[in-house]
Amino acid sequence: MKVLVVGSGGREHAITRALDGSDAVEEIHAAVSNRNPGIVELADSVRELDTNSPDEVVEYAKETDVGYAVVGPEAPLEAGVVDALEDAGVYGFGPRADEARIETDKAWARNFMEENGIDGTPDFEIFESADAAAEYVAEYDGDVAVKPHGLTGGKGVRVTGDQLSKEEAQKYVRESDWDDWVVEERLVGEEFTLQAFVADGELIPSPAVQDHKRAYEGDEGPNTGGMGSYTDAGRLLPFTCDEDYEAALGIMRQVVDALPEYRGVLYGQFMLTSDGPKVVEFNARFGDPEAMNILPLLETDFGEVVRGAERGDLPDATFAERATVCKYAVPEGYPTDPEAGAEITLDVEEGDDTLVFYASVDERDGKLYTTTSRAVAVVGVGDSIAEAEERAENALAGVGDGLRVRHDIGKPDVVQKRIDHMEELR
Repeated sequence: MKVLVVGSGGREHAITRALDGSDAVEEIHAAVSNRNPGIVELADSVRELDTNSPDEVVEYAKETDVGYAVVGPEAPLEAGVVDALEDAGVYGFGPRADEARIETDKAWARNFMEENGIDGTPDFEIFESADAAAEYVAEYDGDVAVKPHGLTGGKGVRVTGDQLSKEEAQKYVRESDWDDWVVEERLVGEEFTLQAFVADGELIPSPAVQDHKRAYEGDEGPNTGGMGSYTDAGRLLPFTCDEDYEAALGIMRQVVDALPEYRGVLYGQFMLTSDGPKVVEFNARFGDPEAMNILPLLETDFGEVVRGAERGDLPDATFAERATVCKYAVPEGYPTDPEAGAEITLDVEEGDDTLVFYASVDERDGKLYTTTSRAVAVVGVGDSIAEAEERAENALAGVGDGLRVRHDIGKPDVVQKRIDHMEELR
């Protein structure tokens, strides 16, 4: 197999590493928007181009004579990169633009869920006017989440009763750059993510992950693209049970049944409430950082997963029953006022239990510096969350000045807080 990876973040570094470990993959080529040193080290060739341009991606795919492509980010999916690759005879492991609307158009996604009777759908309303959405926020009996229709990199959603008051939410909606909004009931509980390989109606799930969107320790501050995440040793999280996992998996199966042409990775973000899992959103690709938790645990050859999807015969993928903790180092001020240019100094001896994934960095004179986005992620792997967290922390000990880490991710007291919260809700 010759495979093209589209994208240049930490998620794509993890995808490239998983493909590099595949016996089925002969060559890896990467279409990137910025040079990721981790991808550069592993790939046979790297081309900087507009990854949201179907024409540019297809041209590079033809030059490298690849037969397969794995598209990492959501924006190329929305732009129709998979559609164009398919027209050029390249199998794209990712949904076409039409199916990717499950992520790229929040209004379409909620209507799709309602029309197909998907379980876990929250109460929602759709608006094409910011003023109308703001008025509904004021009138709604309870707290709400306000969401722009399109892609916002995980930073467009605001929740009343948690992040801001209803008055502040109205002001945010009216003063934003968006006109189209989904306003839905605020879901109370603990969030978790379930990711699955999908092809021809088959769905192979991975262990559940808990991401940490808020910028600062104690779940304070604005939303980010994700400051870090963890898995437990097995498919469950400490605050979930088999019934919760199966209910979430059942919801994802309903989605796949209603989208029979869907392929690639389906990402379900759920809120575990007192009434079971409710759908926060679906994504049409691996999460970032969640891919960095899951792919290192994948025991099945990832190249065979991609090839099996193309053949209509997904392998029954298995995952190591070990815990992972991922922590991102980000520039000071991220996400609201990030300061670029800090030198990144990691002294990590990588192995099976400690992994480094680069996201957005500048490489100059053999040294790495921050940009204005998430810089580098470290993943610790262990027999327990506590062991994995300690390894991640040790690896980040010398990350350098001008960078910030949410050190509380995976800490025993934070994990126990999640457990206590769910016990209280139940």
